[in-house]
Amino acid sequence: MTSPRTRFQTFDDPSHAKGPERIAALRAALREAGVDGFVVPRADEHQSEYVPANAERLSWLTGFTGSAGTAIVLSDEAALVVDGRYTLQAPAQVDTGVIAVVPLGQSTAEAWIKRNLKADAILGYDPWLHTAEGVARLERAAQAAGGSLRPLPANPVDAVWAGRPKPPAGEVVAHPITFAGEDAADKLARIRAALETAKCDALVISDPHNLAWAFNLRGSDVSHTPLALGYAIVPREGRARLFLVSSRLTDEVRRALEPVADTAPRAEFEDAIAALRGARVRLDAATAASALRSRIEAAGGTADLGPDPITAMKAVKNAVEIVGTRAAHLRDGASLTRFLAWIDRRAAGGGLSEIDAVEALEDFRAAGGDLRDVSFPTISGSGANGAIVHYRVTRGSDRRVAPGELFLIDSGAQYPDGTTDVTRTIAIGAPSAEMADRYTRVLKGHVAIARAVFPKGTTGAQIDTLARLPLWEAGLDFDHGTGHGVGAFLSVHEGPQRIAKTGTVALEAGTILSNEPGYYRTGAYGIRIENLVLVEDRAVEGGERPMLGFETLTLAPYERRLIRLDLLSATEVAWVDAYHARVREALAGGLDTETRAWLDRATEPLGPAA
Repeated sequence: MTSPRTRFQTFDDPSHAKGPERIAALRAALREAGVDGFVVPRADEHQSEYVPANAERLSWLTGFTGSAGTAIVLSDEAALVVDGRYTLQAPAQVDTGVIAVVPLGQSTAEAWIKRNLKADAILGYDPWLHTAEGVARLERAAQAAGGSLRPLPANPVDAVWAGRPKPPAGEVVAHPITFAGEDAADKLARIRAALETAKCDALVISDPHNLAWAFNLRGSDVSHTPLALGYAIVPREGRARLFLVSSRLTDEVRRALEPVADTAPRAEFEDAIAALRGARVRLDAATAASALRSRIEAAGGTADLGPDPITAMKAVKNAVEIVGTRAAHLRDGASLTRFLAWIDRRAAGGGLSEIDAVEALEDFRAAGGDLRDVSFPTISGSGANGAIVHYRVTRGSDRRVAPGELFLIDSGAQYPDGTTDVTRTIAIGAPSAEMADRYTRVLKGHVAIARAVFPKGTTGAQIDTLARLPLWEAGLDFDHGTGHGVGAFLSVHEGPQRIAKTGTVALEAGTILSNEPGYYRTGAYGIRIENLVLVEDRAVEGGERPMLGFETLTLAPYERRLIRLDLLSATEVAWVDAYHARVREALAGGLDTETRAWLDRATEPLGPAA
């Protein structure tokens, strides 16, 4: 399939050929600044997952393109600390002769600093790229090494980054009430009530996702998430003020904001912070830069570090958002099913590449209507590449989808009425017995989450175990969380809710999460099955406590060729058959004859369990 439209993804190869040159240039800048080292996080001033091109300092410096990581560059050595998602990717992208790749399981950035920073050395940092708690951790590490930590007035990476991109200037648009379900005035009233409860005089909104939700705005300043970068100050009394990076506000936005807020350029934000003299100002502990705390305190105010109340409000979707996300998943499911039928026809001959699959799926989604962007770069991994949890195909890594292999595709889309995220693992030709065993164990965990009924107050950590038990029984596990929160035409990774060993937040009705257990055999294949689920109230006959359960939102068939019936219980078979029947009923009417016939075969009843 081909299309003349602009694609949402590129497949350029990261280059670390200039790694030594760039590290050397940074070290020279550090000497000029009077420091002995510098911390380079993968972050912008909002702690965003996707950052604008001018904030991709870690990628420019090291070649590493992952969404999380921290480099520490000292005068004679350097390290890149990455989590378990990137232990295979990072060494492939980074010049390890210059930068040591350190898995987070072996050492944190702070522990590395304790071991390697010399006594009396000064470690520099950019106070706009670290939270107050992050700075406190760095300071403790530097002091433990006998050194000290110093904020720098300008980022030295920027000083040596020739050709650094300009800040984004995307158009800011209104998110209509027909999708938002609640107007900005009502949201601001809820926010001010939360400030009253917290005894704060104002809230600084530092998270662009929260800014977008509170004022019903969307933008295009970063890839894959419809954000307008900037800040807002919401006083407990008086008008809110927005400080946006872009001045490209549509007339519709200006009319919508006029009753509730004033707008100003980002350049005026720091003066507005300084004007909060004597005020108690809530700063979001998770996203507010350390620089904000310093400026508030320098003006005689009190920085109240805590959760931005918007985060919890945004997580609970209203009735309009829920209707919208169901519609988005119906549209997305039809596009994904067309893709699955297409790849089933095409891949067996071995002529299909990972990039071919990414482009085809994007085209199917575009043809399905209302596509605004992909919600993250598609993970399209065949064979051994599928074992790299957050693999991102490039022209250099692209490989053919070969018979006898597994093909993992994890993708999502941004529609004006909802955000999707779905993973399917496909057998190309006949799978091995081991592949089927592992897939079925992953499926059992996936079904256990989908079927779960649990008391209100249950945390994601308590639910997480259900997904792992079938793997644990075989001495297996996976090194990522089972589920993350998802926004409504916002971030595909949204807190505070998550299903993970570290998921300490109680799940609430109206929140959306992923259900995505997996298994990865390094150098061979990867398996992941992912649907999005909506937490809903669940009545239990004869029950004594309020209960919750999950509605599965994603609509796409599982891979029948990888399911071992002898490993499934009758209850699990019945659940899969009922889900497949629902998928067939929901999607069949919108599919062409050939795809509908494929879907009929893909969703036939599994048969009796052993």
